[in-house]
This record gives sequence, structure tokens and C-alpha cells, in this order.
Amino acid sequence: MPSVIKLSVPSKLLSLARLAHLLQALEGQGRAADPHQYQLLVGKLAASLNEHQGHEALPALLDHFPAAAEVYENLQYAHAGLCRAPLEMSLNSELAARELLGRVRRG
Repeated sequence: MPSVIKLSVPSKLLSLARLAHLLQALEGQGRAADPHQYQLLVGKLAASLNEHQGHEALPALLDHFPAAAEVYENLQYAHAGLCRAPLEMSLNSELAARELLGRVRRG
């Protein structure tokens, strides 16, 4: 029997929560999603995330929907790095990426 999880979401974030839920379901379906459907959904989710950036309830919503959190982090990466990951994890990821790029440049 599936468990039921209740998440309290302000009415202003309901559409964002629905998009995040759809993406999470699409990610967890166990088979490849239609690329056009996936791109459309992520585009709408990204627009909604940008619209509600800074809302006090956003971190809890992103904690509940890891797929949406990943989209959010990708949107913020240019100026904030891995903003939702713990600092040590972010630093290790950055260092690993630099090391890999260095190895690729050296051949």
C-alpha cells in the first residue's frame, strides 16, 4: 500500500508544486519519458521556479521534490554554484570537475 505524505503548500506555490510533482513522477516512472514532453515540463517548471525564487516555502518544497530541486540548482549554478548541496559536497564536486577538466586538457 502506498504511503500518503501531506505537504502544506501556500496557494501561491500550488502550480509550482503540481509541476514539481509531475516531474518527480516522470523521473520515477522507470522508463524514458517523451523528450518533447519532458522539455516542455521542465521549461514550465523553470519559469515557475524563477517566478517564485526567494519564497519562504520554496526550500521545503524543493526538499520534497528532488527532481525539481535539481532543476532549481541548475538554474542557479551560474551565480551560486551547487546552492542546495551541503558545502562540503559542493566543494568536492567543484574540485572533481576542475581535476577532470585539467586531465582532459592535458590529454
